[in-house]
Amino acid sequence: MRAPMPDDDVILAVDTVHATYNHAITALHGVSFELRRGQILALLGANGAGKTTTLKAVSNLLPAERGQVNAGTIRYEGSDVSRRKPGDLVRAGLVQVLEGRHCFKSLTVEENLVAGGIGRSGSRAEINGDLERIYGYFPRLQEKRRTLSGLTSGGEQQMTAIGRALMSRPRLLVLDEPSMGLAPLIVQDIFQSLRKLNRETGLSILVAEQNSAVALRYADHATVLENGVSVLSGTAAELRQREDIRAFYLGQSNPGQQASPATKPAHLHAVA
Repeated sequence: MRAPMPDDDVILAVDTVHATYNHAITALHGVSFELRRGQILALLGANGAGKTTTLKAVSNLLPAERGQVNAGTIRYEGSDVSRRKPGDLVRAGLVQVLEGRHCFKSLTVEENLVAGGIGRSGSRAEINGDLERIYGYFPRLQEKRRTLSGLTSGGEQQMTAIGRALMSRPRLLVLDEPSMGLAPLIVQDIFQSLRKLNRETGLSILVAEQNSAVALRYADHATVLENGVSVLSGTAAELRQREDIRAFYLGQSNPGQQASPATKPAHLHAVA
């Protein structure tokens, strides 16, 4: 009997994932969500909720940090990521931008971008075309193209890291805390560019963010993690509009209303 075919509309399916470090420290114990093609999904939660571990599990990077997925499955385009090397996943279109704006600081901005296209063996004409496309989404990178990355601002380094990932022509872009340590206007510029890229090219994006208000402004759907468990899932519009969620997760409430942080909101959708 043949196994059921995966939903072709789902590019990433995370099902009841449990993960540990050093076979002792439990980091995830029940994370589930689905990302559909051409959409942006925000993974929300406080520091330590399990967002980064989830993203590393998605890219099969946990073994490099003495971590492992103990239960559950993660499928990218129907394929079990645990059976594929991280480099193979990148070549298959799953590309992650790690937290911390990792750039080659001794290389120029443009050299950093070109480095992102080396692995796919594109022609020089293709590389140049992709550079111009990325400069269209991030004009500041074009202005700084000849500047050493180590001499650019934090926001420009984040744009460079994202642009380098885009040079590999991903189908799924995974971002870990892209707003961390950046000024609000820079964060807005980055998310606006990501949204434009998503809408114009159909690129699927999974973004982990502690800045829930910003993420919900630009995402299509969101999943909230608490202590390694997915506890809440719904459309970004639903999450933005519900007052209990605004108060508990976003620290917002209507004037004159007293928010009660001890009271959790009811789930939009049950998450196993």
